[in-house]
Order: sequence, then C-alpha cells, then structure tokens
Amino acid sequence: MTQPSPVQFIPAGFVPTDEQRAIQLSRSRVTLVAANAGAAKTTTLALRIGEALTRGLPPEDILALTFTPEAKQVMQTRLVEVGIAYNTARKIRVQTMDEFAARVLGNLEDAKPLAMQSAREQKVHALAALEDVSSNYPSKSEQLEIRTHNLAVSQFLEALLRMKATMAFDSVDEGLDLEYIAEDLGVPLTDYLWSIEYEKHRLGTFGEVPSRGFFDATYDLARALRDDPETIEAFPAYRLVVGDELHDLNEASFRILEALLKMDKLYFVGVGDRDQVIYSQMGADEAYLNQRFSAVFPQCAHYPLTMTYRHGPHLAYAMEAFKRKPVDSKLPMKTEINVVFYGPANAGDGASHEAVEHTDRASRETGEASGAAASGDVATQSQDALVRPASANAITCATRVVEAIAKWRRDRKPLDGCAILLRDSHQSIEIENALMQADIGYRTLTMNSYLQREEILFLRGMFAIALNNLEKVASPASREAIVESLSMFGEVPMTPAALEEAKTTIARDPGTLKYFFEGQIQRVGAAAASARIAQAVAYVQALEADTPAHVALTEICERIGMEALARRVYVHPYDASVIAKSVAGFIEAARASGKNVRDFADWIGQADAFAGTRKARDLVALDCVAHAKGKEFDHVILPYMAASEFPNPLRAFKEEENLFYVAATRPKTRLTLIAPADPVARSSFIAQMQLGATRGRADTAVRRNTALPQATQSRRDLRVAYADKDIVKAMGAQWDKTRKVWYVPGNMDVTPFENWLAKPPR
Repeated sequence: MTQPSPVQFIPAGFVPTDEQRAIQLSRSRVTLVAANAGAAKTTTLALRIGEALTRGLPPEDILALTFTPEAKQVMQTRLVEVGIAYNTARKIRVQTMDEFAARVLGNLEDAKPLAMQSAREQKVHALAALEDVSSNYPSKSEQLEIRTHNLAVSQFLEALLRMKATMAFDSVDEGLDLEYIAEDLGVPLTDYLWSIEYEKHRLGTFGEVPSRGFFDATYDLARALRDDPETIEAFPAYRLVVGDELHDLNEASFRILEALLKMDKLYFVGVGDRDQVIYSQMGADEAYLNQRFSAVFPQCAHYPLTMTYRHGPHLAYAMEAFKRKPVDSKLPMKTEINVVFYGPANAGDGASHEAVEHTDRASRETGEASGAAASGDVATQSQDALVRPASANAITCATRVVEAIAKWRRDRKPLDGCAILLRDSHQSIEIENALMQADIGYRTLTMNSYLQREEILFLRGMFAIALNNLEKVASPASREAIVESLSMFGEVPMTPAALEEAKTTIARDPGTLKYFFEGQIQRVGAAAASARIAQAVAYVQALEADTPAHVALTEICERIGMEALARRVYVHPYDASVIAKSVAGFIEAARASGKNVRDFADWIGQADAFAGTRKARDLVALDCVAHAKGKEFDHVILPYMAASEFPNPLRAFKEEENLFYVAATRPKTRLTLIAPADPVARSSFIAQMQLGATRGRADTAVRRNTALPQATQSRRDLRVAYADKDIVKAMGAQWDKTRKVWYVPGNMDVTPFENWLAKPPR
C-alpha cells in the first residue's frame, strides 16, 4: 500500500492534529470532512490550501467557496494566520457561492445586471411587481390579498427565496389550476402569482437580466445548468476548490457545486457539520453532505474532525452524549456548565427541590441531571451540584438571567463576552425589562428589541391614538414604525408612496396621528378591522385614570381579536404563534410594572430610549439562537429551557436538536442553562447531555490535558534581513516559498541562529 507523502506545509503558531494532517494530505478527487462545532474547519481548509501551494500549485488555480460574506472574511483572515504570505493569499480567489455564480454568468451575459444589495431595493422591485398581480389575474381578484406593508413584502421575499433555493418551480405542473400549484408549493396564491410577476420584472421581456438580488445569481446559474449543460464551459478553470460550511447547501447551490466538481483535473475538499443544519426551510439538508455527494462521486473520501478548540472536555463530552457522535477537546480548561432553576419546584403541589444524583437510565440513552449544593445567590445545578432556589416564592427566568450576569461580573469578566441566546424572539420581553431594571446595557444583534416589533408597535399605537400622546415617543424612527404597524394590523390598503408620506408627516408632527386614525384606519381600512380598532380606542378613552395597563391591554386584544388578526397577517402558523406569545409577554410586563395606562405608556417611551442607546463597550449581546451560528462567546446564557419552549413543538424535533447543538456549542468558558424547577416541565435536551455521566471523564481529561507537554513546532522560523540571506543559507537554513520565511529544520541546532530567531508562538 502506498504511504502518503509527508506534510510539506508547516503552519505558523500551532501543530496540526493527526486528523488535520490526514485532510491536508488527502489525494482523493473529492474529500468530504464531517466536522464538529469549533473543530477549526476553516483552519483545516487553509492548511489544505497551504499544502497545495507548497507543492507548487499557483494561487490563481485555487478557489475557496463560502456561503456568507462573514465566512468569506474569516477564510481570507485564516489563510494569512496559518502562515501563507499575504501577497500569495490575496491571489487566491475567495468567494461566496452567489459571487461565484455571478462571475460565471458574467461570462455569458452581455450586460452586467444591477445589483439589488439591500432589502429596501428588493422591496421596491417587489411592490412594482405586486401592482401587476391584480391586473394580470382578474379572475382571481376575490381570492387575492394585496398588502403593501413591510411585513407582507418581507414574507413574500422569504417565500420566494425558499422556492428558489429548493428549485421548487422545476416541479410545477403547468396543467394544474393556479390554486393547486400554490398549495403544492406551500405558499398563498397571492405570493405564487406575485413571484411570477416578480420574475417577469427581474428577468426582462426578452430574457435579459436587468437586476439581481440576494441569491438570484445562484438560482439563475442553477437554472442555466438545467436548461443547457454546456453552461459549464463558462466556468473558470481551477485545480483545487475548497468549500466551507457545506451544511448550508441547498438544491440550487448543490447543482452548481456538482457541475464544478465534474470539471477535469479538479480536486475538492469540503467541510460541514450535519448537526448544524438549521435552515431546512431554505432547503438545507444533511443529505447533501452524505447521500447526494456519494451518489454523484462514489469514490469520495470521508474524514472526521472531532477535536474542538472552542471549549474544554466538559462541554465537549456533553455534546458527544447529546449528539451521539465522537467529540473531544485537548484544551487544558474546564468549561463550566450550570443549570439554573426558575419558578417553584414541582409547580402545583409546592414540593421543594430534592438533591438527586445524576443517573443513567437503562430505559433510554440519555441521562437526567440533578444534584444538591450551595453556590452563592444563584440557584445552580452544575456538573458538580444543585442549589435550591433562594426563596419559596416563584422566581422568574429573567431574574436568573440577571443573577447569572451579576456572577459573571463578580468574576471580573467583561459583559462584552456574554451572550443571551433565545429560542424565539418573544422570550426577550421579560429579559429586556429585567436588564433595564438592573441597569445592564445590552445590544440586540440581528433581532429588534421587543419595543420595535410590529405587534408591540401596534399596541403602542393604540395607546398613542387613545391618549393622544405620540409625542412621548422621542424617536422619529419609532413614530414611523408605529404608523407602519397601525397600517398593517389595521389592514389599510395604502400605496407605498402614501404610506411613506403619512409616516414622515406623523413622525414630524405627532398630533396628526388622530387624522390618520380618522381618515385612513376608520374610513379606508378593512371594515371589520377598523370597527374593532375604533371600539378598542373608545374603550381606552373611557377608562378611569387608575385602570391598570395590563387590564387595558388584555381588553384591547380581546376587542380586536389579536390572535385571529395575527393569523391573518402572518402566513405561517409558527410565526403567528410567536406573535401571540409576544403579546402575552407584553401584557405580563404591564402587569408586573403595576402601572396604570398613561404611566405605562410613558414608561414605554423611556424604555425605548434605553434600548436605543448604543454604548461602545460593556454590553451583553442578545439574539435568537438561529442567528448565532458561526459566532462564539465566552459565556452563553440559554433561558427558558422548558419542554414547551425548546424544543418548540411546532418545529421538527431533529432541527430543534440541531438548533440546541448550535446554541450550546457557542461558549468557550461558561454555559448557563436556565430551566423550570419542576423536572417534568424541563427541556429534554438537558437530560440528553448526560452531565452526570460525563463529569468524571471530563475531569480526568482536563487533568490529562494540563499535564500534556505543549506541542512544539518541528522547525523554528527566522527573521532574516535581505542582506543576511546568503549567510543563513550557508549555515543550513531553508527557504519556505509558501510562507516567505527562512527557517531552521527541526533536526538542526538553533543556537548558531540566535541573532535571527523569531519569537516562538504562544
């Protein structure tokens, strides 16, 4: 059997593992790597590129594909960090799949399409297409729901993206009625007809492409390959292609990658983690990493990356148990895993916490974690112990979040390293209010603060109309958003231009909101919706001054039929359910405040200002788990680990598992899980981690890792001035043409080179 040739590229600053070296030396035409979270996927691909460069492959013959601009940036950085000279690294083509597709299409098209870079540009395009839906399908007018507000456009663009990513239009049976086609595609009839008109606008009358938005290039190239296999002739020639984050593959991008890999003399190395597939609604599927590649390339080689470099053995082994796959860590550190309880123990019967040793149950593969000990003012069940709640009264989840952050501060850790990750956005209401009350600054990353969400803005707008106090909302942008939400939930048919004018006018002069209510919502809005809103406004205006805000909000939601309204406005049942929970959370916040209607409305304005502050430092990050993939934090707090919340019962269990895996693998030094005190109400994911069963093995691994000698480089780099190059060469130093440095081979004494020795990496 032929032995693999020895590694020629030696990276800077670290020694690769045996797993990484195997991938670095793979000679298979197609190499697939199954990696764990934090397993240095991008670094390993950079090693493979460095090896190819060292063996003489020109950098121009290498392509690195990613799926997001952020991942592209990381790849470019990693190439230099592993030791590839900057001027060489910049010659390597690093592109997102969409950029690559646009480049190929550029070789086929005469004119360059206008790039719609922002959602705002796509919205303008979508609204122009929507105007043609009614006129082009008059026979369907009674079945159409023409809405122009931001949410309707956003939901349409999401549905369109899903259909393109999955190449759903390929399966359309033109012989069926339009209603059946829309139902088969899983979209409302309006959105299906809207998508037809949108593509007519985008693609032009004669097949030209005037403009492209996000993902359009990928979709257009996949269509071109379907219609004409010779499109592959427009592909640039490469010898080595590497692909990162392959778990984000969908049908359109896989078709492009499949065509690329069929080119002569091309080698491919791709990395992905099947347990990070969380975008199935966008067509992502672990089948691409497994069956689809193997079906097209039966000789492809498979390699693992099991070692994580993000956290220590305690979290690594917990994730190994959770996902039932090999995971390890050689870091000499203990990543804390704390389970913190909220609410009364065994809610309903008043029973207290009991200290129960962790056990592995024979009836299932997972174990249930519980125990007993004391740990300051936070009720914590860690891998070592359980602490009873500080009081017999019910303690809220948000209180535990604040306590966990306070403990992090007492440990002299910066808030910038702490992140609260939520399963759903509605969970932020209680937590944001608690953070504001504790004067803990926070920043929302990709989601909005709850005060800026459509359903809450609508209720704020109802108060503003009834109390005539929109001026209490200091931010003009928030005033505009309130008008937008009133138009949306009031089901007011307004042209985009008219809506923009109304928003601008009312933001500048808040007193004119009453004219918008009288002239638009009451006279132009849908009859049923406007009548319900008018009744709710009249109810608030007739209230006694001391009426509690939560009582008023509850009655408003009853009078306008908030849940039914949400189901009409939001296409997907899951989205409508989140809105219902969000409204319930807002009412609970009003109840907890103890304020009357007017005082609560005033407080919202102050809270809006707090949430809108943007200090440069010392802010806790707050976001949904789905937006955290690819990120890492020192401390991650996962609240509401309840059976009814995470896993979400309206989502597929497998994807919920993957979502929790993504969340739980983000921290480096501490993971805090906040769960109900009642064991029956807790998320099954906590037991699935088998914290008790893995604790002893993890403790041993930390001691083992601490005792291991630090890996040293097999060579020492030199810092040699140009005038000295001939001197060090004569002494036996060698030149690394890939990293552009002189070095002393590992079998030589470095003492004669002391004047040129670079400092060893830490």
